[in-house]
Amino acid sequence: MLLAAGQRGALAAQAYPAHAVNVVVPYAPGGQGDLFARVLSDPLGNLLKQTVVVENRPGATGMLGTRYIVREKPDGLNLLLGQTGEIAIIPSANKNAGYDPLKDLAPIALVGDSPLVMITSAKSPFKTVHDLLALAAGKPRQVAYASSGTATPGHLAAAALALGTHCDMIHVPYKGAGQAMTDVISGQVGFFFSSASAAMGHIKSGSVRALAVASTQRMPALPDVPTIDETVLKGFNYSLWGGYFAPAATPAPIVGQLNRDINTLLARPAIRTRFEADGAVVKANTPEQFAQFVRAEALKYRSLLKTTGITIG
Repeated sequence: MLLAAGQRGALAAQAYPAHAVNVVVPYAPGGQGDLFARVLSDPLGNLLKQTVVVENRPGATGMLGTRYIVREKPDGLNLLLGQTGEIAIIPSANKNAGYDPLKDLAPIALVGDSPLVMITSAKSPFKTVHDLLALAAGKPRQVAYASSGTATPGHLAAAALALGTHCDMIHVPYKGAGQAMTDVISGQVGFFFSSASAAMGHIKSGSVRALAVASTQRMPALPDVPTIDETVLKGFNYSLWGGYFAPAATPAPIVGQLNRDINTLLARPAIRTRFEADGAVVKANTPEQFAQFVRAEALKYRSLLKTTGITIG
């Protein structure tokens, strides 16, 4: 029986994929997850010898697309490019999420992990994160920060900063990063924890100033910008990451094949350079390592949400 089971697993791996592979991005085109999926789609298809199609299924802060994949047949033909929000945050923040990523999804490979960048208007009086926190500490509720929505990574990073420094700041949620960025540039709000990919162009153009990076190590793309870990709060680490997932019961040989192929692509200089230009840390990882990473991220956000009382839905 064991031999037969092993043969079936081997045959499943050999036959995979029998058809085109669909990769769902649970957001509209243009974000970091969409970039990861689209840059990798054609080269991944070449390795798999099948077409890899990227499908955007936006809605409900990533929940709609995630629910879709959770309910799909576990044959490796429908995958999710999941990110921090819908994987590590939403299931704890929203009682109506309708899925548990730790039970309902099989982690395949982490593609990139991009630290959030704390930015302010170039016209702002804040030259350093210490300048901003000094005002926030001395004048409660005088400093406002933007986010692309309640319980998004940027919101929770700012909430964690306020909590850790005992500052009372005002949260101004927007319906997306675009309007948040506009109001930060104009000085309508004090700061914004932005994704590195969204912030980089504005930093380079001089319309915003990078005050700090929300990671434990400085970003190679912004070597002169200090981390919050080194300046204010030890261990402060908030990022926007993305990786591939499959429905939970997907056979291990298929997960293993996809992991090997994705790692092969991430090792290619052109792909690595493309992702690192947007601030993403790219390194080889196994499904087990990715699963451990996801569990740690989910625990971190669950604890923060419980402490702050932040919820949605």
